[in-house]
Amino acid sequence: MNLSFKQYRTIDLVIMLVLLAISEAVIAYAARVWFPYESYVLSPSIAMICIVMMRWNGFAAVHAIGGGAALCIASGANAAQFAVYCIGNCFALAALLLFRIFGKEKIRSSNMLTILFAFTAFCAAQIGRWLVGLLFGGSAGDIITLFTTDSLSLVFTIVTLLIARRIDGLFEDQKAYLIRTQNERNRQQMPDEGDTLYGEGTDRYE
Repeated sequence: MNLSFKQYRTIDLVIMLVLLAISEAVIAYAARVWFPYESYVLSPSIAMICIVMMRWNGFAAVHAIGGGAALCIASGANAAQFAVYCIGNCFALAALLLFRIFGKEKIRSSNMLTILFAFTAFCAAQIGRWLVGLLFGGSAGDIITLFTTDSLSLVFTIVTLLIARRIDGLFEDQKAYLIRTQNERNRQQMPDEGDTLYGEGTDRYE
């Protein structure tokens, strides 16, 4: 079955959203049930947001909201916490500016730029959560708590992206990926020049 580009994009975005929602909910639920007094938290949201940004640019906003919502539902959060995580996560999209500065291919192919991309998205999300939290009565000191308790998520994001960039097509702009793979298939299907000159062409002289 042939899919249009929009259909391919929609299916890809939905799959990524489902994977994020399930993993975020499972981790959050496990932390609440088994590690209720643990100071540090682990969230896959920023890692997935970064991957979707690389693949589909601003469509990652859907996953920023979805990841925050899944975390809050599994954690039994209140309305203010829903706003903090769902809206705050969207600030991670500030990392899209790095695409304009360096280009996607440079970020994808460089370890240091990949780490910078992950770090930028993480910091922007924490600042976004803090700013939204201030609107609901939070304090200026909450920014330190956010960065400290979510530090494992930063490590997870960096490691995930460094692994993802080694998997063909995963951490790559999907339009560029589809064009690249189509060109590779076309080259494989083209007959070898030698076959034309010395294969069927020689029959004429026998």
